[in-house]
Amino acid sequence: MDYKKILTIQDISCVGQCSMTVALPIISACGIETCVLPSAVLSTHTAGFTGFTFRDLSDDMPAIKAHWYRENITFDAIYTGYLGSTKQIDYVADIFSTCGGCNCVKIVDPAMADNGKLYPGFDGQYADAMKKLCSLADYVLPNITEACFLTDTEYKTSYDRQYIELLISKLANLGCANIILTGVSYVAGKTGVVVYEAGKYSYYEHDLMPNSCHGTGDIYASAFVGSLMRGKIPYEAAKIAADYTVECIKTTQRLDNHWYGAAFEPVLGKLIEALA
Repeated sequence: MDYKKILTIQDISCVGQCSMTVALPIISACGIETCVLPSAVLSTHTAGFTGFTFRDLSDDMPAIKAHWYRENITFDAIYTGYLGSTKQIDYVADIFSTCGGCNCVKIVDPAMADNGKLYPGFDGQYADAMKKLCSLADYVLPNITEACFLTDTEYKTSYDRQYIELLISKLANLGCANIILTGVSYVAGKTGVVVYEAGKYSYYEHDLMPNSCHGTGDIYASAFVGSLMRGKIPYEAAKIAADYTVECIKTTQRLDNHWYGAAFEPVLGKLIEALA
């Protein structure tokens, strides 16, 4: 058995089923050793909760990296999620170069925007820094809004395949080798993911759920990473991740008052089965 070791870098929301509390169990369930570098610790995530605590761990990141370097610790893959500042983006770029093995796969989820807007606290300077990080990645997983900010393209809610392929070509020009563009909907009631690999486009379409959940982007990215590192080709990994995310949303919709995240744990078995 080829036992891979991956590092994921993102924040921990202690309650809320997102970021690190999603990535660690999902990737582990895929049979991958999952190491973590928390960028911050929050009592809850910031969507719908008030009075949450926040501890910025930026200043700890270089010392952790330095220790790993002294111990000759490297990783088969490095996967980044939400990063809270341009300083953290710079630290991650350094970790890419110092802690990646000779064949380390670098995967960036540029979690910074949705629905045409940057997340609170982010600005153009942050988007520019994220462009540089994405240029170092083997795989990037933006949604349409993030792709627009990364490529200085006008955000549209109504679009065609030409618009999507233009976005992807601009991302490729940044240096992004393989692109997984999520939330692409060409017809009403459907959505999907476009996979760009080796200059070729493929599209996986599935039903658009009437109600989404906080953290589904993290669930999708983590399932994709786990599937990819289990040896699935990018399109198959994208399909497995999409199907799993839909199952998480369906499961959550059957629960009463579970408003703060997606119930991904009850259907982890289906993800594991898909990898068999």
